[in-house]
This record gives sequence, C-alpha cells and structure tokens, in this order.
Amino acid sequence: LVGSVSSVYETGADQVGQRSFFLSLHGLQARLDGGASIGEIFDQADNMTLAQGALAILLAIGAGDAAAARFHDRWNADRLVMDKWFALQAGLAPPQSAVDVVESLTSHPLFDLKNPNRFRSLIGAFAGNTAGFHRADGAGYNLFADWLIRLDPINPQTTARMTTAFQNWRRYDADRQGLMRQAMARIAGTPDLSRDTGEMIARLLDG
Repeated sequence: LVGSVSSVYETGADQVGQRSFFLSLHGLQARLDGGASIGEIFDQADNMTLAQGALAILLAIGAGDAAAARFHDRWNADRLVMDKWFALQAGLAPPQSAVDVVESLTSHPLFDLKNPNRFRSLIGAFAGNTAGFHRADGAGYNLFADWLIRLDPINPQTTARMTTAFQNWRRYDADRQGLMRQAMARIAGTPDLSRDTGEMIARLLDG
C-alpha cells in the first residue's frame, strides 16, 4: 500500500478524500498484518486528523492501547480532540471488554459528569457500541443506567435525550428485553427523578 498522503497537510476536498481513501485501505490491511502498517503511520503522522484515523483503526482491531495513550499525551490540551478520544475508545472497544473500558475512562481526570459533550462522548458513544452495549449479561445496560441516574439531577434534559438508547428494546431477544426493562425500571424508580427523564422512560416502557 501507498506509504502516505501528501506531505503537506491541507484541508481541501482533494486531500480530505485522499486521507479517507488512504485510511480505508489501511483499515483493510490492518486485518491482515495485525496493525503493523497503520501503527507506523500513526507513529509518523504529523497532523491530528491522520493520527486520529490511524488510532481508530488500531482500536477497531484491539491493538490501540499504546497509541491511545500516546495520542492523549500529545493532544490532551485540546478539549474537542479529547471528546473524540473518549468516543473512539468507547465506541470501538471490543464487545467483551467495552464495559470495563468505559468504567476505566469514567475515572479519567478529564471525564466530567457536568460537561454534556464529554458525557455524551463517553457514555453516549458506549451506547452506540452495539455489541458492547447489548452484552448478553446486561452489564452494558446497567452501566448506562447507573450513569443516567447520576446525570439526571445535574442535567435532566441530556439524561432524557440519552434514554433513547433503549428505544428499540422490543427488537431484541426476550432475555435482552427483560434486562433492558429492568434497567429502565431502575431509572424510573430513582427518587426525585426529573419529570423530563421520567416521562421519557415511561414512554419507552409503554411503547
């Protein structure tokens, strides 16, 4: 595969397309070489966009821990980039370890329950990790419910919107339906639950 895109970073459509195509090719290559080639690209990346794309590929194949740490060390002063850093790890974590990854990241100093964007970048991205969120033992639902319960007194509007992660609960198998209902019932039974969240949960349970 080609070793790099244009040596001078630009934001024009041509180079954006080059980077997208380049990363798509190396995403396929990573499945064959265990991430060796994209790891070299990550090491040599001279801009955040390329480094972020390489990191996403490494995380997707379960080989991104070291790269995630290095990406953090380089870009941790940029709030928006760190939102993406949280989201990539939560959204691309392997199904069997996604809950553990997210639990660990909630202890990170840059995770802030009171920051809606940061909360969505971690907890919301986890809900989008379909296999991890819908783990057969219900651990994903429980983790998600735990954090919505914590958020509700602080930001009921965001909490209510995020309950929609459960909106398709009837499409899943009977066991998962039961586990999602339990998680929603636990939210609904929270003392002093906001009206916004309470109404959304009631609608989801009745839908």
